[in-house]
Amino acid sequence: MILITGATGTTGREVIAELRRLGAEGVRALVRDPARADFIREAGFEAVAGDFERPETLGAALEGVERALLLTPPTPDTVKHHREFVVAAAEAGVRHVVKLSAIGADADAPEGFGKWHGQSENLLKTSGLRWTMLRPNFFMQNLLGQARQIAATGHIYQPLGNARASFIDARDIAAVAARALTEDGHEDQTYTLTGPEALSYHDIAAKLSEATGRTIDYVPVSPEQFRAGAVGAGLPEWLVSALERLNELFASGAAAAVTDDVRRVGRKELTTFDQFARDYAEAFKGE
Repeated sequence: MILITGATGTTGREVIAELRRLGAEGVRALVRDPARADFIREAGFEAVAGDFERPETLGAALEGVERALLLTPPTPDTVKHHREFVVAAAEAGVRHVVKLSAIGADADAPEGFGKWHGQSENLLKTSGLRWTMLRPNFFMQNLLGQARQIAATGHIYQPLGNARASFIDARDIAAVAARALTEDGHEDQTYTLTGPEALSYHDIAAKLSEATGRTIDYVPVSPEQFRAGAVGAGLPEWLVSALERLNELFASGAAAAVTDDVRRVGRKELTTFDQFARDYAEAFKGE
């Protein structure tokens, strides 16, 4: 039995689709709202109600599970949630946990996603469970959160100058996760997952312009302007701070490296940003 957590999120949905494509059997998904799980049942998989905010629900979901995907939404409670899941998995006799981590994961990193995922990685590594860490770079799909603004203004606002990152499509992350969950040989491995090229936001704006047939520009802003905009949009302080740490990682050049792990482990060609832009062009047109 394979357990998928975070199945209704951006990456989790793609993992479900990839497991279906591979013909996987014995797949169970932990979901907070079973009403949102029709696509899981349509794939021939089981959906069970559970919530990381209610750790007492994890034991039943993990019953009979041999491999699990640990995927949770961003929250300052990440380490707490992951600790409770790892303890429950060990008690249930789970053999192997595949954790969706993040590029820059490091327990000694500044507060934010990198630190939280680094601490959670350490918890898993010292749990006695076999593990696989997936460290994806910046998601292409994260741009969809800005799509309405981009469509309305024709501008992308980011405080990153000419820095580059090898953005990755969530579908490529899912390809690697599905292989790690269904094959042997991935135990105690860390995979750094990137797209095929390092791009600046100038490059991204040009590619979105080509895909949509309209002019989209990148407008560099200062870190102070970024913070003011994020706070003004109603983002909580913990998220604004975590995004600032991500921006610092991006600006440092540490996110520009390109790896072959998607092709090698996921056994698929890496999705280019041009392809992503074509696939989601309507969102950036505002149609």
